[in-house]
Amino acid sequence: MRDRNFLTFLLFIFIIPLVISFNGDSQILIRVKDSQISDPSGKLHDWVIPTPDQSPCNWTGITCEPQNHTVFSIDLSGFGISGGFPFGFCRIRTLRSLSLSGNFLNGSLSSQVLSPCSHLQEINLSDNIFTGELPNFPSENLEVLQLSNNNFTGDIPLSFGRLQSLKVLSLGGNLLNGKIPSFLGNLSELTHFELGYNPFKESPLPNEIGKLSKLEVLWLTNANLIGEIPASIGNLVSLWNLDLSCNFLTGKIPESFSLLKNLEQIELYQNQLSGELPEGLANLTSLLRFDVSQNSLTGKLPEKIAALPLESLNLNDNHFTGEVPEVLALNPYLQQLKLFNNSFTGKLPTNLGKFSPLEDFDVSTNEFTGELPPFLCYKKKLQRIVVFQNRLSGKIPESYVQCKSLNYVRMGDNALSGYVPKKFWALPLLQFLELENNFFEGSVSPSISALHKLTSLRLSGNNFSGKIPVEICQLDNITQINLSRNRFSGELPLCITGLKLQKLALQDNELTGEIPSSVSSWTELTELNLARNRLTGEIPGALGNLPVLAFLDLSGNLLSGKIPEDLTKLKLNQLNLSDNKLNGKVPSGFNNELFISGLLGNSDLCSPNLKPLPPCTRSKPATFYVVAILILAICFLLLIGSLLWFLTTRSKSGSKNRRPYTVTIFQRVGFSEEEIFPFLKDENIIGTGGSGRVYKVELKTGQVVAVKRLWGAKPETEAVFKSETETLGRIRHGNIVKLLMCCSGEEFRILVYEYMENGSLGDVLYGDDKCADLADWPKRFTVAIGAAQGLAYLHHDCQPAIVHRDVKSNNILLDEEMMPRVADFGLAKTLQLEGGDGDGAMSRVAGTHGYIAPEYAYTLKVTEKSDVYSFGVVLLELITGKRPNDPSIGENKNLVKWVTEVALSPSSSSSSSSSSSPEGRIDNGGNCSINLADIVDPRMNPSASDLMEIEKVLNVALKCTSAFPINRPSMRKVIEMLKDTRTKKLLLAQAESTL
Repeated sequence: MRDRNFLTFLLFIFIIPLVISFNGDSQILIRVKDSQISDPSGKLHDWVIPTPDQSPCNWTGITCEPQNHTVFSIDLSGFGISGGFPFGFCRIRTLRSLSLSGNFLNGSLSSQVLSPCSHLQEINLSDNIFTGELPNFPSENLEVLQLSNNNFTGDIPLSFGRLQSLKVLSLGGNLLNGKIPSFLGNLSELTHFELGYNPFKESPLPNEIGKLSKLEVLWLTNANLIGEIPASIGNLVSLWNLDLSCNFLTGKIPESFSLLKNLEQIELYQNQLSGELPEGLANLTSLLRFDVSQNSLTGKLPEKIAALPLESLNLNDNHFTGEVPEVLALNPYLQQLKLFNNSFTGKLPTNLGKFSPLEDFDVSTNEFTGELPPFLCYKKKLQRIVVFQNRLSGKIPESYVQCKSLNYVRMGDNALSGYVPKKFWALPLLQFLELENNFFEGSVSPSISALHKLTSLRLSGNNFSGKIPVEICQLDNITQINLSRNRFSGELPLCITGLKLQKLALQDNELTGEIPSSVSSWTELTELNLARNRLTGEIPGALGNLPVLAFLDLSGNLLSGKIPEDLTKLKLNQLNLSDNKLNGKVPSGFNNELFISGLLGNSDLCSPNLKPLPPCTRSKPATFYVVAILILAICFLLLIGSLLWFLTTRSKSGSKNRRPYTVTIFQRVGFSEEEIFPFLKDENIIGTGGSGRVYKVELKTGQVVAVKRLWGAKPETEAVFKSETETLGRIRHGNIVKLLMCCSGEEFRILVYEYMENGSLGDVLYGDDKCADLADWPKRFTVAIGAAQGLAYLHHDCQPAIVHRDVKSNNILLDEEMMPRVADFGLAKTLQLEGGDGDGAMSRVAGTHGYIAPEYAYTLKVTEKSDVYSFGVVLLELITGKRPNDPSIGENKNLVKWVTEVALSPSSSSSSSSSSSPEGRIDNGGNCSINLADIVDPRMNPSASDLMEIEKVLNVALKCTSAFPINRPSMRKVIEMLKDTRTKKLLLAQAESTL
């Protein structure tokens, strides 16, 4: 009886409370799942209660204490759940760790909502879309607080300084805009301190940072730090990762760095640091990665620092001088060496690469002499050799032919000579090969056919000779070939017309034969230069059918025959056919003074009005000449009489001088500015913007142009005028609107452009009767590709690069075939390479609301990534048919936020849409499906394959509109991703057609 009572006692003391605990925790978890979060991917499918005593310890994401089986941790990271903060989890009293990172949780956090969570030790809410100010966290026992990559704003609360147990504080990648507070120096237990990528107010790094003696990671990149690095940083003796890059720090690198014996990584790049490298850095024997690039550091590279066992050494873009110590070559760990854009001299260490697994070697733009180090690829790891703009001499070492890992070679602008080793032409992974402006000789080996990944071949300015090998036609991915200023001879391989080239430069050689006529595949060719060779035959008329050819130079050859009329169809920035043997009448489209210099030196060419070309004449009967002489005499008398009348009238009425004005012509035009002025009246206005009005002008010749008249002669007007003329005046691309001419007087500024028949993309998408022109997805996709190509040209092919700063649907114009042109460069800015202000801060936010990248509003810094964000918004417009701030998406939302919420979160509407349209909801292979039915423009009727392509383009748009510039792709990468979606669609269509 006594034993039975004892067992009953144990039951009440241990077993029953445990069952109650199981049931209570399970009920809480189920309640949160059903009412506070949404689980579109179904990853919490096993959160059910089949029996009253069901333990949740085996449920997905749940970890229990092994002794008493109570819930200790909830980890739903990357599950794709959405909703607000699920505070109900905190009602589990035994819970110590809550990780919800990498989801779509939104809304704001308040101290009241967090009050049940006072017993938590770890909270991880990173990579969500929380907004508002940071709350006060109630737990004094909190050890880990991770809130990075959200949209929190405002200051860091004072209460954070009282979290004395905190070891990890991660707030990076938010929109915090106060100052970095000194009270964070009170967190003596802190090991990880991460505040990078926040738009803090400009402020120095607090001296109190030196109190954090247990700190291991300090990550403050892109935090608007100014002033000098405090010497107290030397107190952080546990530190192994120090990242203060991309700030505005000045002064010298503190000597106290020498005390940080545990440092493995120092990232100080892109600041304004000066002075020499402290000798004490040589004490950091644990250091693996050292990057002080893009500063104003001076002096030599100390031998003791060069002797450190580093994996990467980045000193580029400074003012270092002297020779590179030989001891650097003895490093057995060195993988990356970047010394470019300095003033280093002397010879490179002979044994570089012999003892180290070098992968990336860039010493370009210095004053190095001597020969190339022969052992650079000794460990068979080298991928990049970049040595251009030095004074290197000698041959390419024979050992380089074994470097099968090489993919990028730039050796231009040196004094290298000799024959290029035969096997060097066949390195299989090469994508970029530049040997220009050296003294290389010999022929290009047929083994070049092995370079199937090569995109750019630059051999200009050498002594290469022999025929251009026919094997060059096997370079499947080649887009640029420059073999100019050599001694190549023989005929052009006919098969070269099969390559998808963008640029072909073969000028100043000894080529013979005829220009190939079958050039129809050169649809992306923008520049063709065959000048100063010995080419014969006629100019192929097929060249006139190349859609984006903007530069054509065939001068200095032996070409004969007439100039093909088809060439006038090209929209050329430069045409040079001079010094040939061309004959006949100049086509009417070239009868313009802009083309005179490009036509001279052809003795048998004639033109009715272009001097000094002779007029085109033909034999006439004698009576014709008699009549002609009489007519000329009468005209002469009338002219004299009119002149006398004009002078008499002028002397009586007094002269009234016109205001002086200046005309600049950028393209060939068949009209003058005086023909335009009468048409600048209200009935011809087709648009009005912030900088002026746009007129449609139909000239007597039948040509139609668009004329922008700027508002008065104000400073802001002058800035727009200067930006448009300086930018568009030098641009050559088929997807960028052409500026034909400009005219400026004391009180007016006008700009004349090619006329775009279909107006802007915005007009077509949002006009009452025009959307039919873009009613199907393939047309919209074509617009996206074209606009992307125009922007990529600005960012990657212009030197210096150009940032548009006002990319939007209204600034993408459409011609009669709905092909896009990027327009309106009034806010454009060049990114200067050195000493310019192109990458500096603007005095105001420029652009259009809804398209402006979030970081631009607080940093005012101009970067290409700002344009990428705006282009991402345009992609969303093409997909949804909605404006960036469309009233239908609700207050306090923009298109980016609306698409993110609707496309990646389940809703009743999406469910119903999906049921009626199976293609409306597509699984993107990740943790959640995309509800296309709720966002695709209902005016389109996309096919299943179109929907697949739209879903891929949507992913590109979401990457472009990432809140963090570092996560956005370049425009060149955007084109690659867009073209990849089209390729996959075509493959799918082919597969379906075979079924």
